[in-house]
Amino acid sequence: MQYMDVGRRTNHKIDEWKSGSLYAGELVKSCCKNPASEETPTFLFSLHSPWSLTLSKNPIFLASDLLISPSPLMFLLKMPSLPSQMPALPSKVRPLPLFSLLSSSSSFFFFVYLSVFFCCCLSSSESTSSDVLVLLHKIKPALQGSADNAELSSWNFSLPLCLWRGLRWSTGAASAKLRCDDDPALRSNLTLYSDPSLHLLSIRLPAAALAGSLPPELGQLSYLESLYLGVNSLTGPIPLELGNAPALSALDLAENALDGTLPPSIWNLCDRLVSLRLHGNKLSGAVPDPAEPSTSCDKLEVLDLGGNRFEGPFPEFIAGFGQLAELDLSSNGFSGPIPDSLAGLHNLERLNLSFNNFTGPLSASFRGSRFTADAFQGNNLGLCNSSEGKCGSSSGPSSGAIAGIVIGSLAGAVVLASVSIGWVQGRRNVGRKAEEEEDMDFEEYGSNGGNGKLLVFQGGEHLTLDDVLNATGQVMEKTSYGTVYKAKLADGGNISLRLLREGSCKDQAECLPVIRQLGRIRHENLTALRAFYQGKRGEKLLIYDYHPNRTLHDLLHDSRTGKPLLNWTRRHKIALGVARALAHLHAGLETPITHANVRSKNVIVDEFFVPRLTDFGLDKLMVPAVADEMISAARSDGYKAPELQKMKKCNPRTDVYAFGILLLEILIGKKPGRGTGGGGIDLPALVKVAVLEEATIEVFDVELLKGIRSPMEEGLVQALKLAMGCCAPVASVRPDMNEVVKQLEENRPRNRSAIYSPTDRSEVGTPF
Repeated sequence: MQYMDVGRRTNHKIDEWKSGSLYAGELVKSCCKNPASEETPTFLFSLHSPWSLTLSKNPIFLASDLLISPSPLMFLLKMPSLPSQMPALPSKVRPLPLFSLLSSSSSFFFFVYLSVFFCCCLSSSESTSSDVLVLLHKIKPALQGSADNAELSSWNFSLPLCLWRGLRWSTGAASAKLRCDDDPALRSNLTLYSDPSLHLLSIRLPAAALAGSLPPELGQLSYLESLYLGVNSLTGPIPLELGNAPALSALDLAENALDGTLPPSIWNLCDRLVSLRLHGNKLSGAVPDPAEPSTSCDKLEVLDLGGNRFEGPFPEFIAGFGQLAELDLSSNGFSGPIPDSLAGLHNLERLNLSFNNFTGPLSASFRGSRFTADAFQGNNLGLCNSSEGKCGSSSGPSSGAIAGIVIGSLAGAVVLASVSIGWVQGRRNVGRKAEEEEDMDFEEYGSNGGNGKLLVFQGGEHLTLDDVLNATGQVMEKTSYGTVYKAKLADGGNISLRLLREGSCKDQAECLPVIRQLGRIRHENLTALRAFYQGKRGEKLLIYDYHPNRTLHDLLHDSRTGKPLLNWTRRHKIALGVARALAHLHAGLETPITHANVRSKNVIVDEFFVPRLTDFGLDKLMVPAVADEMISAARSDGYKAPELQKMKKCNPRTDVYAFGILLLEILIGKKPGRGTGGGGIDLPALVKVAVLEEATIEVFDVELLKGIRSPMEEGLVQALKLAMGCCAPVASVRPDMNEVVKQLEENRPRNRSAIYSPTDRSEVGTPF
């Protein structure tokens, strides 16, 4: 479609419209696209067939039946398949009066309406902000790539500016920040973008599925202070023009697929740059020196270039960045010696130079320093005594083996062919004498036989040894300590079986007391252990009720259609249920239990949105090596408390930390992680950035905000504060789970739907 200017406000008067001297043949020869529109120019009338004029339906500004072009104010005619250069109209085409197309009954009212509108146009002096135009015409298409993007789709004139996701603005001569969170009127204002003093302060879209590239026009945003585009799929180079952004102080492009070299212009930002994160890309070549040798980047606190393909010597100019607190050059191809001057950075707290090709002895200035062997491992240096964990003159560090199996990754596809759980039936040739030597507690509580023994608990009395051993099932999940099956019994019922990996579990004398304790636990929000089987050769099966519904992880992150809407009422119900389950484990039992593996994949949600926490207490059954694997996996998933780096043993406070991450996951809708690979994001860090940017509301999941009046009134902000309190780096300041339950109960959603009931399952909700 081509768009033609049929009348500018300065060239046509009201009487020209009334007399009909403005006609469809009055067209300019070149197309006129409205610069205020992001994609489709605004027009007043639409010509669908020769001389058949109808009102447009372009949803930019709706005033009664008319659509008003924002700025500059002009009337546009939409004509099908016209070339970009219009030939002169044939002489046979006569003027077509506009009002001849209107019925006599409506022409008078239309004329009055149009007259008032046109007079307003003459007095208007508004023009669209230049930052808005750059954002919509250049930046959005580049970041989006070829596919539509849910976050970027909010950048359009049909939504108020305050609802454009991931953006912060300033306005006025004093460049005051636009406080959308505090002013409901601003959040519904549809004219903000027409303010020429409007400027873009921040673009923050981490983990937003961006699949395009970085546009050079980012350098044209003269007020842009922060750019956070980490954990996306952006490709291509970092544009030279980015170094021209005069106000940019925080740049995070980590965990993308950016390639090429680092542009020297990046150091043009040095006089205001505080944080530069480029970790986990495909950047190559040498790190360029600043154009000015005297460049000191005296405000830079974080420099992260790790996980790229940089090479060449250590960039010695970095040693002049006096305020540097974090430096990461790990997993690159840097070579040569590490300069002595690096040890003189007294503010440097975190250093990672591991897995490069640095050579030579480390300077004596590093000996006895605050940096551990991990900071230098994977190089060819004689620098550290790994037994002491401090740098010295001893032999080089050993990289060691990193054992970490990600817990709970679903099998690539559910096994369609049934596999027999009765694999133990081949192990029958054991005599009665051997049976009598087994622990008699099994016979006291359950049944025995040649295949092993079954210990049953409340709710599992109907199960027999034959039921369990002859069940057929499907592999549902594999973990570092076993495999989970959905097993079908002979009577048609289903159970869930967890087969513990050989060698993962402690011996029988240590296991049985823990098994009995787990078998006695009953709570609405905990999965119940119904029975336990142990074979003659030590095989162990944990038998639970089978729950057919999805995990919380599936509900939050599964992109397949058909999943239910997770509004705030439902998410709050899930969070409160999990909190109650943990509070029961920590304080409701005679002997408290630490869950040790709290994560969204271990929360099953039924059709009434009642959550059930699974896998609690399993760490007590495991040998130390397997328990350590569980902790390592928790770190890769982002749920691991920082103190577990050293003490290697879970406790109620580490459960509280993991619950805090889970609550952030519920509120934000993004997968947790450490921000250094694996597809997750550091959720506490994301919230901290949002708070500093005064963009707290931007962190909430879009689906979560549907149908609520105010995040503050509905308890969302309070829940976010609670989650951050649970994630406090210092364990002693975290609340206990009873306090968490209390705060969640005090901050329930105000507008309860029929489904909302934390304890009463009799209320009918919307099933999956």
